[in-house]
Amino acid sequence: MTMIDSTTMLANLAVVLKRPKYSENIGAAARMCFNMGISRMILVRDEKPNYEDMAKMATHKAVHLIDNMERHTNLEDALAPFSFVVGTTARLGRKRTLERPPRDIIEEITPLLASNKVAFLFGPEDRGLTNDDLKFCQYTSCIPTAEFASLNLAQAVAIHCYELYYAIVEMSREEAAEPEYASTFQLEGMYRHVQEALLKIDFLDEKSQHYWMRNIRQFLGRVRLSSKEANIIRGICRQFLWYQTTHRDNQKREFDPQ
Repeated sequence: MTMIDSTTMLANLAVVLKRPKYSENIGAAARMCFNMGISRMILVRDEKPNYEDMAKMATHKAVHLIDNMERHTNLEDALAPFSFVVGTTARLGRKRTLERPPRDIIEEITPLLASNKVAFLFGPEDRGLTNDDLKFCQYTSCIPTAEFASLNLAQAVAIHCYELYYAIVEMSREEAAEPEYASTFQLEGMYRHVQEALLKIDFLDEKSQHYWMRNIRQFLGRVRLSSKEANIIRGICRQFLWYQTTHRDNQKREFDPQ
């Protein structure tokens, strides 16, 4: 067992805000990230938020996080570098991945941070994350509350950042570093090839393909594929599709009338 460097672990973390409505909440989230040692923020939003409103809430100590914040218009692009994504939600549903308290999830992912990039994904204030957003997430975090089950965006960021900081820095426990797992970019490419191959053999049909692919994503997400393993599955699917196309063309030439 080797001690994991807390600086490296914090550097592998990112807070991703998907289409927040209010610039002030972005600034408040930046302040929370700075207080807990998290330096990477990513914004998914079409238009630029108001800088003055963000800076006012971030304060001068955390305004550099606003200055260096990445901005994407597409969620998949924003999550591409990350091997693990934790979606945060107050909404429960049968089609969602199993919701767990932040502390339980963070305890599990802490060893992963030595070798893998991990993103915490927060949805817009009024609607939260959709099922389509959560397909990118290997974990779903739901903060336990007494009755009113909706927290302000900055409050949700603060709770998760505190739990992360405590687990990484304050607990000072020895953990074995985990291997490098497949990134979202690699997994999404793999899932596209899996879906194409399963459609080709009629395991999936046009009407139910999204339902079955959601189940396949959840199953393979629990397996924790490494980069190498994701590439192997993708290679098998590519070879299968190539064979299907080549074999079909050969059969067509064989039976075509001269």
